[in-house]
This record gives sequence, structure tokens and C-alpha cells, in this order.
Amino acid sequence: MESKHLTEAAIITLVSKAKEGDTQAFGTIYDHFFDSVYRYAAFRLPEAVVEDTVADVFVKVWEKLHTYKPRRKIPFGAWLFRIVRHTVIDAYRRHRDWDEVPEEAEDHDVLNRAEARVKRQHLLKAVRGAMDRLPSRYREVLHLSYMAELPHGEIARVMRTSEGSVRILKFRALKKLEQELPPDISDVV
Repeated sequence: MESKHLTEAAIITLVSKAKEGDTQAFGTIYDHFFDSVYRYAAFRLPEAVVEDTVADVFVKVWEKLHTYKPRRKIPFGAWLFRIVRHTVIDAYRRHRDWDEVPEEAEDHDVLNRAEARVKRQHLLKAVRGAMDRLPSRYREVLHLSYMAELPHGEIARVMRTSEGSVRILKFRALKKLEQELPPDISDVV
């Protein structure tokens, strides 16, 4: 099975197999969700703890897999991202001295030109600063939508709201983000 293009039905089948102890099925689930979970965590946590937190997420998913009930009409991705979200929150509770977003995001790739790196750092710092000024629900909907790449329906399940509310919240968040960005940056983004 190609893990990047799994349907919800295929995911449910894999979940059923994984519940019975099929580690290969769980591996396919892991491969399917790893990138979006990693991106979400990487944008929310200090770089030093992202890998451990993502590993914790998948351990919790494995341990709690028996609690997932597909007949409740909750997509597996939404169920999984509730765990991701709470694991990130728990990481912050354990380390209250962290800033949610680091002041500088440095590109360590030596093949990149310095000019491009400086422009990217400036852009990233401006966007992260603007994101910090957004209300927490706005930040959350943008993280789930753009970092985790979840569809509106799954974001609604994660945030425990309606799909219509997610669309409105996302629209308002983008408008507010645009207002928070400096004029030279908002034209680029």
C-alpha cells in the first residue's frame, strides 16, 4: 500500500490490523502520518525536543489504539491529532521556560547562499512574530491546516467544533495574520 495516498477506509483497515498486533500495519500508519505530525511538532516546539515528542506521540497512539472507535464517525487522523496536540501541550507543561517559537530559525545547509538564508530568516521571523500575536485559536487552526495539512473536517474534530466554524476561524485567522505582518512581508506571503 502506498502510504501517502491512503483512503480513510484503508486507514481503518490498517487500524484494525494494528489493534490485533500487526506491527507492519502500524508501520504503514506511522509512515502515512509521520510527516504531518513532525511538521506540526517542529513548528510548535524547540528543535531539541521535536524528535522525542514525535516518538512519544506514536508510542501513545500505539498504546491507545484500542480506544479508537471508527463507528463514532471521527476520522483516524483527527483522533491522532488530538493526541499530538495534547502531547505538545504536555511538553510545554514539563518545560515552562521554553518560548513557543524560537527567535531565530537558522538554516544549517552550507549549500544555501547567505543572502537567501538572511531573507528566509527575516521572513520566518516576521511570520512567527505575527503568529505569536494571534489569538491561540487562530494559531491552532493555522498550525493544523498548514503545518499538519489536515482537512477542515479533521481540524473540526481536533478542535471539537464544526467544520463551518473551522472555515470561519481560518478565514479570520488569515485576515488577522495579514494585518499583523509588515507591509513588505504581506506582499511576499
